[in-house]
Amino acid sequence: MRARALRRMALVRLAVAVPLLPAVSVAVFLLGAASPFDPVYQYYGTRIFTAAEADVARTREALGLDEPVWRQYLDWLHGAVTGDWGVSRSFGQPVAEVVAQRLPWTLLLAGAGLTLAVLIALALGVTAAWRPGGWADRAVVAVAHSLEGLPTFLLGLGAIAVFAVALPLLPAGGASDGGVVPTLRHLALPALVLAIAQLPWLILTLRQQLLVSLADDHVTAARARGLPERTVVLRHGLPVALLPFVTTVGTRLPELVTGVVLVEEVFSWPGVAGAMVEAGLNVDYPLLVALTLLATAAVLAGNLLADMAVALIDPRTVRG
Repeated sequence: MRARALRRMALVRLAVAVPLLPAVSVAVFLLGAASPFDPVYQYYGTRIFTAAEADVARTREALGLDEPVWRQYLDWLHGAVTGDWGVSRSFGQPVAEVVAQRLPWTLLLAGAGLTLAVLIALALGVTAAWRPGGWADRAVVAVAHSLEGLPTFLLGLGAIAVFAVALPLLPAGGASDGGVVPTLRHLALPALVLAIAQLPWLILTLRQQLLVSLADDHVTAARARGLPERTVVLRHGLPVALLPFVTTVGTRLPELVTGVVLVEEVFSWPGVAGAMVEAGLNVDYPLLVALTLLATAAVLAGNLLADMAVALIDPRTVRG
């Protein structure tokens, strides 16, 4: 019964994604057409001021920019359906190659950041709710509220100033493909900054839900049976609080995508964020649409996985 409910959930989300992704691609082309940036100017750079008008016109025709935006979109759609995502004007490579080179780095950073955020939130949220009103609870809540309004890029710059400049313990940016240890050293700061940017909402949600679950009748009964407080909190209170916590993780995925973009830019991480910025500045339709669709699909998939995790934790949330 649970498997059937999960399959139905996946099919419903797929039904939503099928019209949503084409709509997103249309929106990207329309926004690109309204952009004040001229791709030809970006293509030529400063040479545009000395280039002959005939040469500029030929370049515009060669790039397909002389066509109306609807025609450009249909050409792109035909190629995408047949597996050809076009060539990125920004990088001079097929879009598939650009994504294949950069996506693993983004997945590594996003996965490490989200894992760190969940683990730290679980530890601090449980610590805060264990003794509400105590010094640990007040400290955790104060730090969480302080981090809520702190921009991600400012966190990144602060981390670089402390751990890469004042205390030169970790690299300030870039990535290393020279082995596991060098890669982890380059990953440490951006992953930690990405995790900290997601922490406030996760900590406060878990703390609040754990306080609510610890006041439930079944927890009171567990305490009345003389069970140790550690067992009461971790085995009776925490499982109930995990349901809204997992849901919060799912709803934070769009913020995670935005955070990855900012963190990659601050730390010069070789992921898709830098490519997205370049594509936006150059009005590089093929690359911009591919990366936007990739981000949209990641959010949809992440929300689906979060809902499935909730269903697995508590089958009462779904009907067979």
